[in-house]
Amino acid sequence: MSLQGRVDAVVIGASAGGIEALNVLLPALSQYLRPPVFIVVHLPRDQPSMLADIFSKKCAVPVREAQDKETVASGTVYFAPANYHLLIDRGPQLSLSADDLVHHSRPSVDVLFESAADIYKNRLLGVILTGANEDGASGLAAVHDAGGVTVVQRPDTAQAPNMALSALKLRPADWVLTLDEIAAMLRTLDALPSRGVN
Repeated sequence: MSLQGRVDAVVIGASAGGIEALNVLLPALSQYLRPPVFIVVHLPRDQPSMLADIFSKKCAVPVREAQDKETVASGTVYFAPANYHLLIDRGPQLSLSADDLVHHSRPSVDVLFESAADIYKNRLLGVILTGANEDGASGLAAVHDAGGVTVVQRPDTAQAPNMALSALKLRPADWVLTLDEIAAMLRTLDALPSRGVN
């Protein structure tokens, strides 16, 4: 289950139970991680997201809330801010949008995944985690159709299985894994040259 040499970026989508799931996955990322990681978690729209603050203390890589028109940096985790869709534009750079809700959600997993698939095509890894609605199913299908790598959390291990089940109904995933197995896969992502080593 190695992704060595196959992935230029990672997109992750989650809803109910997502913070607990990310507590397993994000600490697994190497400090030398090369691909950027973009994440949408459904949160209340009327209060600021604290996810970047929470996870920056647990991760060996930089973690930040996405800013509009920000240039994408290697080896960085970006969270969509509350009440904004996160998209990837040419550059690549980040784009925030206050367009209509998708599946009652803003940010939407579908919006992130579909825009990332347009930019990264077959070099994208898409991961759908626990969640209670169908947001992310058509987004992961877009990753699949662009030739990217698709991973879905095993529905029987998800706090809320509907997001995973909806994704699997639209397209077969390359892998259907437990959180520990997904974490092990993320550890195989390409590394930047070791810092400070000649």
